[in-house]
Amino acid sequence: MSAAPLLDVRGLTVGYDRRAILEDVDFRVGPGERVGLLGPNGGGKTTLLRTLLGELEPWRGSVHVAGRIGVVAQTERSRLDLPVTAHDVVLLGTLAARPWWRQAGRRDRREADRALETVGLGDRARCGFGELSGGQRQRVLIARALVQQASVLLLDEPFTGLDTASAQRLEDLIDRLAAEGRAVLVATHDVRQTARWERVLCLNGRQVAFGAPAAVLSDDVLDATYRGPALALAR
Repeated sequence: MSAAPLLDVRGLTVGYDRRAILEDVDFRVGPGERVGLLGPNGGGKTTLLRTLLGELEPWRGSVHVAGRIGVVAQTERSRLDLPVTAHDVVLLGTLAARPWWRQAGRRDRREADRALETVGLGDRARCGFGELSGGQRQRVLIARALVQQASVLLLDEPFTGLDTASAQRLEDLIDRLAAEGRAVLVATHDVRQTARWERVLCLNGRQVAFGAPAAVLSDDVLDATYRGPALALAR
């Protein structure tokens, strides 16, 4: 990795209460790199994402992010009954850059429109968020991260529940965002998908492996990551 990393994690240990959830996590992600985050449910993927966002304080080690970080949560956790449009959801991303009491201005609205165009949903800006398909909602949430000028994007299992065509559009968008110089970390259960990206990070209570797919996606590493029985499901 020739360029300075956008995300630099060194010797990270973190947990809840008095129980460690993740130990000895150490990796770096540079501009334009797509990183697949693999691991079983309860293996620490969500804990890592929360730590990168600053929601959890490391017990040991450090996390450094160059620039801003944006998160794209699972749409399954989104309220779909609220009377908000796609444009409204994206506009929420501008809150961090202005006082809470000041309404969104013309520039904020232009930025929201531009972000929706970037993700291919400019024509759906005034549609209700809950009326969109799962893939479209994921792209709206990515647009919300883009208006924050995020240099690092965290996607938490964004392909869950998507049909093949929607998943392909989302993957193409991830490729395009990485090509623009962003670092993109994607939590997923699709091992074959991660083989197409620059790096893979495997977690199961600790860092099992990190590196290029050709080096990481071996039977031994995947067996240690999914502990045997879950491996068939991951593949």
